[in-house]
Amino acid sequence: MLEAIRESVRDCAGYTGRSALSERVMAAMGSVEREQFVSPRYRHRAHDNAPLPIARGQTISQPLIVALMSDLLDPQPDDVVLEVGTGSGYQAAVLSLLVRHVYSVEVVEELAAQSSALLQRLGYGNVSVRHGDGYSGWAEHAPFDGIVVTAAAQKIPPALLQQLKPGAQLVIPVGPLHAAQELLAVTVDADGAVHQRPVLPVRFVPFTGSG
Repeated sequence: MLEAIRESVRDCAGYTGRSALSERVMAAMGSVEREQFVSPRYRHRAHDNAPLPIARGQTISQPLIVALMSDLLDPQPDDVVLEVGTGSGYQAAVLSLLVRHVYSVEVVEELAAQSSALLQRLGYGNVSVRHGDGYSGWAEHAPFDGIVVTAAAQKIPPALLQQLKPGAQLVIPVGPLHAAQELLAVTVDADGAVHQRPVLPVRFVPFTGSG
């Protein structure tokens, strides 16, 4: 799987400006057993570089996208990051190997409970999952050293911009369902100005929440 990710990164370099991802991110991708996070029905495809269905009409993201979004955060060992959209828990597991703590919000109560139990069972003790509306972030633990959103929003939620440390990265797919979406890397400077950079055309399940 790692070689497939590396090849895909090289293929996408014209969009992303990256011909390779950090070795820390690639090591984390190699350490997390993706088969633990997919349903038994799709376990034989766990090492495919492709998204797969999970419960409640959601998906586990393509490993390339998980790796790229992790790399875009520029994660450091002492960082505290927020994930919006826990899903299966796979992205959170990867991030947990790269930062000090991951806070993850999942709007589907069933998925929040399942992923929280699974992450704890597998030993990812520095991940906290809660059921809630990710549009509001997780203000109690803000500001964050990075935020990653794993569903496509129609617009960038203002609360996430407010909960981001100046200069830190918010990585979020933006765009309508069944139409062009763009993975954006977003920063807010010390004066509150928002800067966003398109990274890659993507297709994600829709962001659901109060926004």
